[in-house]
Amino acid sequence: MGKVYLIGAGPGDPDLLTVKALRLLQNASVVLHDSLVSREVLALIPHEVELIDVGKRAGQKLLTQDEINALLVSYAGRGKNVIRLKGGDPLIFGRAGEEIEALRNAGVNFEVVPGITAALGAAAAAGISLTDRRAASQLVIATFSRGADASSMNWAAVTNSSTLVLYMPGADYAEVARQMRDAGLADDLPCVIVSNATTPRQQIRRTSVAALAQQEKLPAPALLIVGRVTAHHVDEIAEAYWPARGSLESGSQSARSEISNSQRPTSPTSISPTKIS
Repeated sequence: MGKVYLIGAGPGDPDLLTVKALRLLQNASVVLHDSLVSREVLALIPHEVELIDVGKRAGQKLLTQDEINALLVSYAGRGKNVIRLKGGDPLIFGRAGEEIEALRNAGVNFEVVPGITAALGAAAAAGISLTDRRAASQLVIATFSRGADASSMNWAAVTNSSTLVLYMPGADYAEVARQMRDAGLADDLPCVIVSNATTPRQQIRRTSVAALAQQEKLPAPALLIVGRVTAHHVDEIAEAYWPARGSLESGSQSARSEISNSQRPTSPTSISPTKIS
């Protein structure tokens, strides 16, 4: 009996692979990979290794999830050293749970090798601290669903003091913007679209909730980071969105009282939108 490794390929840059992931890829018998795995990472796999593309193209799956599960079990049953290679981290929106269940049911030995998930890779590429304490009280990682199960996106969990990382925002940015505004997010809330993070094809576009609908679609894989942490000057944003912050700091309340209203905004609507590039 062989073994299956569920490996995270990271956001795209092969230098961001873990040492363990690289070692396993170079000693694999067969690699089943998703379409989101970058060409640079695939180039590290020896030519003699059998490569099977099980990804999705233009919304069409090459194989069903059940077929992928069956392949993993079958190859392991033949004593193969099997790699299931996924973009980012295998446990974040990678359907690894279904594959793990299938392997357990079949009695196949497996191991999960984590990778840098797209949220962290994109944030690093854009120079964004997702949990900047001056402007964010929580981090929400979600996918944007446009189908019959659109209710799976829990907008009630997202506020103007959240950092939202939205995987797979799709081509219709206007619909994403509409849902965010309907959920009560401020029009001037800054956001960043990151496409092909950490690769030579990387693109970063800064915008706001109000202006998002007019943005041209960036190539997949792309994600959307929404929140005050994406602003170039987080400290200025924080003054308006965390007015009570100073009351928790020793001696800060008296200093704040000396700042005139003309020196800082008094409400979220008084903040100028982030410059769009």
